Amino acid sequence: MRLFTTPGTCSLASHIALSESGLDFTAEIVNLRDKTLADGSDYRAINPKGAVPALEISPGEVLTEGVAIMQYVADQAPGAGIAPPAGTLERARLQEALNYIAGELHKSGYAIFFRPGLTDELKQAQMGVIDTKLAWLEALLSDGRDYLLSSGYSLADGYLFTISGWSKKFDHDLSRFPKIVALRERVAARPAVQAAMRAEGMI
Repeated sequence: MRLFTTPGTCSLASHIALSESGLDFTAEIVNLRDKTLADGSDYRAINPKGAVPALEISPGEVLTEGVAIMQYVADQAPGAGIAPPAGTLERARLQEALNYIAGELHKSGYAIFFRPGLTDELKQAQMGVIDTKLAWLEALLSDGRDYLLSSGYSLADGYLFTISGWSKKFDHDLSRFPKIVALRERVAARPAVQAAMRAEGMI
């Protein structure tokens, strides 16, 4: 399998999932600005959406959208323990968390900061929006659990680690969410996460 990824983007979550899975894969860096690969070829020939991540499962068989990729990877490596079994309530809890992070925190939250021409007033207002989204996740961790699912580490934690990492980039204060900060530290210490970040030149 080939993962197409760009350092500093949401595709890190899929890279983490693959690293955790133990499956054989290679990672190829995409220049999102030019939509090209390292050899200069047009990335849109692989993913017409022009976005990352994309996972080439076999020649001509490409899966896009991070939440779909992460769950596909987890189901190919059930022994890795990064997703509860399909059809269980705990799997539905994972999907609940993934969809919340994708829709509420990623797209409706942090992604706004990537828009050009955002005024300081709008930035401050958007930080308030992000705080509201993070507050729900902070409350989820208030029962003493170490990760978003009561069963332990999952794809959702790698995804939250990836997206909340943008707080530093945009001068957003995460210290108001100590449980999320502690979760981030636990995730960052995982060997698979270190391996994915190292492969993307992030550490």
